[in-house]
Amino acid sequence: MPDLSFLHASPFYELTALLTLAALAGFIGLLLRQPMIVSFIAAGVLAGPSVLGIVQSHENIDLLAELGVAVLLFLVGLKLDLKLIRTLGAVSLATGLGQVLFTAVIGFFIGLGLGLNVITSLYVAVALTFSSTIIIFKLLSDKKEVDSLHGRIAIGFLIVQDLFVVLAMMVLSAFGVGTASESGALAQIGTILLHGLVMLAFVGLFIRYLATPLMTRIAHSPELMIVFAIGWGALLAALGSHFGFSKELGGLLAGVSLASTPFREVIVARLSSLRDFLLLFFFIALGSQLDLGLLGAQVFPAIIFSLFVLIGNPLIVMAIMGAMGYRKRTGFLAGLTVAQISEFSLIFMAMGITLGHVNNEALGLVTLVGLITIALSVYMITYSHTLYRWVEPFVGMFERKMPMREAADDQHSLENKAYDVILFGLGRYGSAIAEHLRADNVRLLAVDFNPDEVRNWRAAGYDAVYGDACDQEFIGYLPLKNVKWVVSAMPQHDLGLTHEDPRLVLIDALKREKFTGKIAVSTQQEHEKEALKTKGAHLVFLPFHDAADRAVERMREDSS
Repeated sequence: MPDLSFLHASPFYELTALLTLAALAGFIGLLLRQPMIVSFIAAGVLAGPSVLGIVQSHENIDLLAELGVAVLLFLVGLKLDLKLIRTLGAVSLATGLGQVLFTAVIGFFIGLGLGLNVITSLYVAVALTFSSTIIIFKLLSDKKEVDSLHGRIAIGFLIVQDLFVVLAMMVLSAFGVGTASESGALAQIGTILLHGLVMLAFVGLFIRYLATPLMTRIAHSPELMIVFAIGWGALLAALGSHFGFSKELGGLLAGVSLASTPFREVIVARLSSLRDFLLLFFFIALGSQLDLGLLGAQVFPAIIFSLFVLIGNPLIVMAIMGAMGYRKRTGFLAGLTVAQISEFSLIFMAMGITLGHVNNEALGLVTLVGLITIALSVYMITYSHTLYRWVEPFVGMFERKMPMREAADDQHSLENKAYDVILFGLGRYGSAIAEHLRADNVRLLAVDFNPDEVRNWRAAGYDAVYGDACDQEFIGYLPLKNVKWVVSAMPQHDLGLTHEDPRLVLIDALKREKFTGKIAVSTQQEHEKEALKTKGAHLVFLPFHDAADRAVERMREDSS
């Protein structure tokens, strides 16, 4: 192994080496068509003590990682509507608590069956209940599924999980004091609940009286608006950490507090690149903390626990959501988000070692489970729609005959209607297309996977249904008989033209339904144009390029 000690002469050298290693790992991952998260975690493992030993300035790396977490959760909070708590609160609470209880109880008995003692089994079982909020939010953001129904439900029960994490850590740290542990734990829980209520009240007052006027003044300087957004997110994340209910929840509240302002889309657009850069250090820190030397004797029990997390956790989520009236597809996609354990699982086990409750072998076991489940679940979520098509024939038991939670009557209300155009995607570009089509008296049906967009469109008196272009069963219910055009104006995720691309899935589904009309899709990448036509698109829109052409055309008309 080469001598890399010179890198530790300066934190800048170390940071440079980490960025170079991450870029190399990311490039190799790109060539192999692997998710970037896996590449960055691999870079962290390579940089950690088990391989190259590059990471020495843990404080600097952790600081950047924590800021990245705060920015990520802040941006997720910006996308959340306060009405989400009312509409999805019940399913989030039921699913979150149900999954935690199921995983803890069954995991405990699996531990006993594998020969672990009672205390170690209990620790491992609790550690398995934590899912990685950061990884899930990042993947949902990359796939543009934060606003989808399953994405919103997943965010809801991940928040419930985070609250359980906070509670578990609190109780454990209270027992660590060593005196009056029970009363100390109860007092600490009460104090944190009080702080949480105070912070919620503060955020509520801020939203009601300050958010929009303050942001309107700040927005006169774009630079100040971005600095304020980062500072605000970091401030509430720090307060959340200080008051004991985690940086994640604090950062999320910061985003929610600005979600009602008209500037949230601008903030999201400007901070997205910074978020990705800072989160690189989170994944490097996560990988560098994995001590491969502890893993040798734990392979068999780790495989058993990993299978339990990868299969059992999604199944319980599907069962609960199915019982509550959600479709099997929504339950499956939401369930995949809990098919891994969290970085907090390792922290929880480390606390147990400090208290003398468990040994290093238990930490090695949970570490290996983390490596397996994080790596595999990233692929499961990244290619979730393809995976669902594979398992769809076998998961019918997880759907009620009438899944009333997803407005099944939409399908029946469409049966006797005829449309000229079906438009997928009610974002800015899709809404603009819809406005022009309606001005020409075109009979239009709009489809979007954001329930709020569908609700707003209907409130304006137009036909719209909730649906997902990747849901082939839904495509079969659409009134395609007299439709002349199906138009996709959906946002594209960062995976490129893969089998998961909603545009390609939509084209294939329309072919299977023997659709006789024409298909139009949009792309932001000019090099995708011919490939999309080869796949079956009759017309490919290039929004920015087309807008430029139209602008020049109008200038020529005015000049003549």
